[in-house]
Amino acid sequence: MPAYKRVLLKLSGEALMGDDSYGINPSTIDAMVTDIAEVVQSGVQLAIVIGGGNIFRGVAGGAAGMDRATADYMGMLATMMNSLALQDALRQKGVEARVQSALRMDQVVEPYIRPRAIRHMEEGKVVVFAAGTGNPFFTTDTAAALRGAEMGVEVVLKATKVDGIYTSDPKKDPTATRYDTISFDEAIIKNLQVMDATAFALCRDRKLPIKVFSILKPGALKRVVMGENEGTLVHV
Repeated sequence: MPAYKRVLLKLSGEALMGDDSYGINPSTIDAMVTDIAEVVQSGVQLAIVIGGGNIFRGVAGGAAGMDRATADYMGMLATMMNSLALQDALRQKGVEARVQSALRMDQVVEPYIRPRAIRHMEEGKVVVFAAGTGNPFFTTDTAAALRGAEMGVEVVLKATKVDGIYTSDPKKDPTATRYDTISFDEAIIKNLQVMDATAFALCRDRKLPIKVFSILKPGALKRVVMGENEGTLVHV
């Protein structure tokens, strides 16, 4: 039996690259949607927020001299491309998916409408939220926290390249150990960068737990939703 009924999965755009330097790696996205399909078939209601860093990062654009708001809107369009790719890959696996965008692009995707998104999830469809919050200066981490709160999910699953939160950088420190669980307060005191500050504060205020795990480990997503000891749970 799954440990959660409704979850939100936050995917980074970079996770879609695989070993490529940019773009969407076909075998990587195929492996991801295979894991996602297994979770949906177990009866879990799933929403996804995906970043656009594999195509364009607003922060990087701003740092290179571009107007930050313009760069962020370009980043939102990158998330739209990733969301459409994810929707297509899910449908090829037999999983119905709907993209809802915070920016209007009605010929391609649905606009974000909260009651409709909830109804899709109740019908067993995966809802992919594109274009972040629709506002510049906010990350897709914040979009994940916001949509998670709006959808009434039980947990935000932050998929990364690392299998949890460690005492220090495991790539630099061989003695680093993984936390099974950690409180929001403890993560703040130890300055562990779980999510950006706005997203982290929203989850903390809403008492919405965050589970950090590696999307690159086969079957890890299913183990997380089944409540097994995978990744790190950040809780109140």
